[in-house]
Amino acid sequence: MAAFGISGLACPVCREHRARLFASVGGRDYLRCGNCQATFLHPNQLPSREVERHEYGRHRNRPEDPAYRAFLARLAGPLLQRLAPARNGLDYGCGPGPALAAMLEEAGHQVTLYDPFFHPDPRALETRYDFITCTEVVEHFHQPAREFARLATMLKPGGLLAIQTCLQANDARFARWNYRRDPTHVVFYRTASFLRIARRHDWNMEVPARNVVFLTRATKVRP
Repeated sequence: MAAFGISGLACPVCREHRARLFASVGGRDYLRCGNCQATFLHPNQLPSREVERHEYGRHRNRPEDPAYRAFLARLAGPLLQRLAPARNGLDYGCGPGPALAAMLEEAGHQVTLYDPFFHPDPRALETRYDFITCTEVVEHFHQPAREFARLATMLKPGGLLAIQTCLQANDARFARWNYRRDPTHVVFYRTASFLRIARRHDWNMEVPARNVVFLTRATKVRP
């Protein structure tokens, strides 16, 4: 890591200044937080919006694709079991083919779409929701702490934030991990990372399925 130093860098997930160099792979430098255990790309190497838009435009996730629906069912299944009828939700980072929103609407829920590239409606961020979904989204956050703080303001008391992302578990395989190779994947979480996020916002956390995390806001805010 000759080009960039890490002295004084704060973790973008928990904001603690406990980062250290974790790995340098393919010209990219990854840091590990000693507090929340998140692994993140050095901020000087984050992709531009042009790179992000190009990569997202290559995705071919169609709402009617059975394989894609089966993939999203890892989150949708336990979420639908949890939700009361006719809830109001937000698909945050829905992408160009909002299949999850379609699945949830088919089950009787109302879903608003938001995506900074494909559905950039700021009005969607001015409402409070019973649930918010982030499927294959949080690994793209350049400033996760800020994003989770924003999501916290949009959850009603008792509201649920449902996340699907590939949790990092094997350090020895990181360099060869296909999930890492996507140039727009810039932060990788462990269970400990989400525990820290939950504590910061006074959320309850559970892992209902592999690579799925539920964060539930308390029904009453602590004084």
